Amino acid sequence: QRRLIDAPDLLILFVIVTSTINSLNVMKYLFTFVFCIGLLSNVTIAFAQDTTDYYNRALDFMRSKDYDNAQIVLKKGLEEKPGNALLKKQLAFSYYFQDNNTKALEILKPLIDNKLADDQCYQIAGNIYRESGQGAEREKLFRKGIQQFPENGVLYNELGNVLWEQKNNNAISYWEKGIEEDPNYSKNYYNAARYYYLKEDWFWTIIYSELFINLESFSPKTPEIKEVLLWAYKKYFLQGKSASMMKYSKGFSGVCTDKYFKQSELTKKGITTSTLVMIRTRFMLDWFNGPHRKFPFKLFEFHRDLTRFGMFEAYNQWLFGSTENLNQFQNWVQMNNNIYNTLIKGLQSGKFSLPAKQYYH
Repeated sequence: QRRLIDAPDLLILFVIVTSTINSLNVMKYLFTFVFCIGLLSNVTIAFAQDTTDYYNRALDFMRSKDYDNAQIVLKKGLEEKPGNALLKKQLAFSYYFQDNNTKALEILKPLIDNKLADDQCYQIAGNIYRESGQGAEREKLFRKGIQQFPENGVLYNELGNVLWEQKNNNAISYWEKGIEEDPNYSKNYYNAARYYYLKEDWFWTIIYSELFINLESFSPKTPEIKEVLLWAYKKYFLQGKSASMMKYSKGFSGVCTDKYFKQSELTKKGITTSTLVMIRTRFMLDWFNGPHRKFPFKLFEFHRDLTRFGMFEAYNQWLFGSTENLNQFQNWVQMNNNIYNTLIKGLQSGKFSLPAKQYYH
């Protein structure tokens, strides 16, 4: 909230200084100038601090679900700063969490109309429209949000959800756009993986499932997508090379498919955790023998790093083992406890992230 000292402020300071310069020496002039700047700064800091205090006090009340007290504090803050969008947003949220959707929307709509809202405001307003059955208003809301925030993955995901509820397959275009624009927002991968699984598009199910799992390694949705990933690998190789190459004939998906099916001899033992370790290791080595230059891809670079540190088998066990055979997986973990725990600590650090400009679909 702190503002910069602008031209009128500097003019006032100049007048103060020039009015005293004839009677003061240079040192006193400098002291006066610095003191005045400090005084203005302290005033603006204190003013900003007041707003922050209102916000933080209200947030503490909201955390303890004392929404009435939160509203008292926020309204008091808005008496002093009636145009403060942050305080208005929190007041709207407090009404929403109190199930007072009408009052929440009364506050949120002007924020949205005047482009003072953030993505959370759009989400809460969207939830209110959904709960009241206003599907058309909800769709319009998220389209407006995307115009304001064209790189926001949250809003693309929400609009995709709206269309999917309408049984509109165009939902996938918004989840895809969310992946392209905001590659580290995980929910678009989740929805895209499930969509492609239903559409029997096994390659993109595999890619988006594993990306989601690495972005949300320990969420409630992770076990579900681990299962989707294992089944997609089975269906992908069951589909066979000819059908797969016909479907994925160009670009990133075509090169990957060609490299994967070079390892198809290994599938004679079925698609298991053990065979996937071998298939994926050989694929990775082949990938970095050429295609990585044209298609740099963080997920495959992550595989290479895990291999260098002797962690790739442990990672594949974590990825597929419990889904394929829980008893075998638990036995493997018991026998390889140290390396597995090291892997888990690394995954829990949440360091996996995707760079921009690696969108190939």
